Amino acid sequence: MFLIVGLGNPGREYEETRHNVGFMVLDSLAAELGIKVDKVKFKGLLGEGVYEGKKLLLLKPMTYMNNSGQSVVEAVKFYKIPPENLVVIYDDMDLPVGRLRVRGSGSSGGQKGMESIIYHIATEGFPRIRIGIGRPKGDVINHVLGRFDKEERKKIDAVIDAAVGAALTIVQHGVQEAMNRYNGFEA
Repeated sequence: MFLIVGLGNPGREYEETRHNVGFMVLDSLAAELGIKVDKVKFKGLLGEGVYEGKKLLLLKPMTYMNNSGQSVVEAVKFYKIPPENLVVIYDDMDLPVGRLRVRGSGSSGGQKGMESIIYHIATEGFPRIRIGIGRPKGDVINHVLGRFDKEERKKIDAVIDAAVGAALTIVQHGVQEAMNRYNGFEA
């Protein structure tokens, strides 16, 4: 069983913002697999399905980004998900728009949602898919809560498709194979 988590903020005002790219990937993954992410559970929205004979749980924490760990730890404990079967998808300012990076473990890199997850589950040892949103020229909060311009949106749509592929590769073939296939991806 795999738990795939997309990070973002709940509410219409945050839809399609840079900080919600994790939600966008999860929505795309859910659509591709025909999974409805609509059960209110674990302080989030949960969907269940099967891919290549493996049970998948898709989770969108509704706790706001900085408290994502509260939702994730509840699901991890309830389903007894080992860290290697937890996949977290989130935005990263340290990568340019259109870049994707897969890692098997590591620090939060300053991303508050990841800091919360690492704190609550007490390990950095889980796969993650980072989506580049670029460094801001000005205020960080306005940047992450802002929307993509037309040129950026084309790149983000392509990287969302690649992130879906990376998540499914982790499930089917493991994180190393996903790193080999997707870490050079740039839209």
